[in-house]
Amino acid sequence: MKSISNTLITSLIASGLLLTGCGGGGGGGGGDSSGPSTGTGGTVKWVEGEFIPYAQLANQCDAGLKEKLWLRSWSNDTYLWYSEIIDRDPAPYQVLEYFDLLKTENLSASGKPKDQFHFSMPTSEWEQLNQSGASVGYGMSFYLQQASGTTDRKVTVAYTEPNSPATNANIARGAVVVSIDGVSVKDASDSASIGILNKGLFPEDAGQQTRFTLQDLGASQTRDVVLTAQTVVSTPVQNTKVLATPSGTIGYMQFNAHIATAERGLYDAINTLANAKVDDLVLDLRYNGGGLLAMASQLGYMIAGEQATKDRIFEQVTFNDKYPTKNPVTGETLTPNPFYDKTFGFNPSLLSSGQSLPSLNLSRVYVLTTNRTCSASESLINSLRGINVEVIQIGGTTCGKPYGFYPTPNCGNTYFSIQFKGENDKGFGDYSDGFVPSSSPTLQSEVPGCDIADDFSHALGDKEESQLAAALYYRDNNSCPTQVAKASRTQAKPLFIDVGYMLEDTRNQNILLNNRILTQPK
Repeated sequence: MKSISNTLITSLIASGLLLTGCGGGGGGGGGDSSGPSTGTGGTVKWVEGEFIPYAQLANQCDAGLKEKLWLRSWSNDTYLWYSEIIDRDPAPYQVLEYFDLLKTENLSASGKPKDQFHFSMPTSEWEQLNQSGASVGYGMSFYLQQASGTTDRKVTVAYTEPNSPATNANIARGAVVVSIDGVSVKDASDSASIGILNKGLFPEDAGQQTRFTLQDLGASQTRDVVLTAQTVVSTPVQNTKVLATPSGTIGYMQFNAHIATAERGLYDAINTLANAKVDDLVLDLRYNGGGLLAMASQLGYMIAGEQATKDRIFEQVTFNDKYPTKNPVTGETLTPNPFYDKTFGFNPSLLSSGQSLPSLNLSRVYVLTTNRTCSASESLINSLRGINVEVIQIGGTTCGKPYGFYPTPNCGNTYFSIQFKGENDKGFGDYSDGFVPSSSPTLQSEVPGCDIADDFSHALGDKEESQLAAALYYRDNNSCPTQVAKASRTQAKPLFIDVGYMLEDTRNQNILLNNRILTQPK
């Protein structure tokens, strides 16, 4: 474990917790350069293979060549796979178009794009989303089943946010969206119809009104609801429960996102469970796409406690081969990230910094997962296993994101480009295809546990819900339920999905919440 000094905490808060100020040079000062690409009279130009130190180009906001050359030099210096970026002349491209090209085009060993996590957003949007958890929507999250040769398209409500348009309309988990603004979810077969569905499911602007035809769980008839999109502040920690069983007291907690507001929620939830003296914890990460890596470290400490985490590594991050011993963003010597035992005060209006974190002192944890369990959530799983906390995985294979970045602002946009990968205390970090629950694990990325599908017929935290029920069964029997119905297993991905007819949330707020983020003190 490790405490955070008051100076560091103050620096984190003053810098907007991440690289969210108006700077852009970072602590590394712009890194190495192959030589300046400068012309006369203070002008700059692109010369293939030559890079001006990016700190010299920061905040020159003309939406032109200097902004693009800043992106190019910054990527060449800090991007994990910088040598795989094609060095294109930026002249034909707009700034954000050019950024989209500054990544590897190679494939992973499994045939997937090597970099699926490259994006940007307006700095103001990033600050709002990270600080408050505020984003535009209706306050409901969906499970999307895409149309394929073997399955119909289907949209199911996975969970809702308290005090949101969805809950005010009595929409709950398990409700099926039959149509949107008159377009059938199942039968939509042209791009215009798919566009209407995507626009309705994933509104960009507050005030957008959408008519949903819903079939509530257990209902025989549909009903129409008109919802108005608004800025919804998420509640990332929900459904903290103490479950009494014949064999002991079990804590349950639904944790949806590693964002600033979650620190208070986690602090309160673990305090509640510690006071109840729970014997085990079921941590529901099935919809947690990641976020702040330091928060995952805090939660690791709160689960395992002081003795298990003392002087142990939460995660060792490594950067590209230009920086074997130095962090190119902060300029500091590389040191492992510890298990943090104090609050950061990520959102000081909710929780101040420097307070001792509560802990459960558990040697085992049950984790509920789906393919939406990503990044910082996977780091938590990996890092607990690295200190010999027994992790039992119930659910589906996680998404596989062992990579991360420092959000870096320049000229009103914040850029997210892969800069590091992480390994646990045992040196393991190769899970780019996800953690897989297995009754007989042989690979390090296979975790003891059960392959169980998400169960939309029960509320989250209900002991009859399939994933939670399997965790409770495993606790009593050290094995998966002997009779797992075929419908209760996660389904294989369809071999072919026409991407032109996919339902997909491409909004910045969704992309951001499915990644791993490091903070940088100034």
